Amino acid sequence: MSLWLLNYFSTFTLALVTVGGTVLLAVVGSLLLRRRHPTLADGEHNDMVGVTLGMFGAIYGIILAFVIVTLWTNLAQAQTIVASEATDAALITRDAAAFPASVQTRLDGTVSGYVHAVVEDQWPRMRAGRPSYGATETHLRDAFRVLQTYEPKSQHEQVFYQQAVNHLDDIASQRRARITMAGQELPWLLQVLAYGGACVLIPLTFLYGTRKRRIQMLFVASVAGLVGFSLLLIVVLDRPFSGDLSVSPAPFRQGALAQYWVR
Repeated sequence: MSLWLLNYFSTFTLALVTVGGTVLLAVVGSLLLRRRHPTLADGEHNDMVGVTLGMFGAIYGIILAFVIVTLWTNLAQAQTIVASEATDAALITRDAAAFPASVQTRLDGTVSGYVHAVVEDQWPRMRAGRPSYGATETHLRDAFRVLQTYEPKSQHEQVFYQQAVNHLDDIASQRRARITMAGQELPWLLQVLAYGGACVLIPLTFLYGTRKRRIQMLFVASVAGLVGFSLLLIVVLDRPFSGDLSVSPAPFRQGALAQYWVR
């Protein structure tokens, strides 16, 4: 469900629906409860409700903060992995300049095929929540085969050969990490806790009565808006390769890799 929302609606639209919808439902619910039970405006239960609301709000706030920070860290880690993978691919193209022209041409061809497969094939799959190793497996295997079948002829070539092998090993490792992160999502227990907690916290604010209806609506709307925005962050950050704030494949088009995108 979250993937569909992220891929078919902008973050601004999701913000309007999530935050605006949460505030609207909270205000309407509070007004209906106040009309049905006018005595709530007297605030005779405010002491008990205030303690309960404060305790529950503190626990729920800690949970939301933990979830949001974790998801943000995962997003930053995904960006770092993508940048590192692209950097290693670019370094291989630079190392290849030390090899004979035939080897350099073959290695350039495999790196070019790899970066195109990542951006044009693998990225849409990750965005849709269906990551696949097969999209780049052939090109990665070909790159390993080029290096495995070449014997360096000099000490100079040996240095760059070893660096190219290390960079290719790193690409394989980072590709696995990237694909693994693309298939991950917030555990369902934490999702129940985050969304279910909102369904408990917001109705609790309805029970905290004040004689001035405008003040109570402002209170309810403020809490609902904060909770709605927190839930929006969870939805947006849960999938690092989907939505407007997703990790971009731009590093695979920049620097030394830009030559593979020149038509």
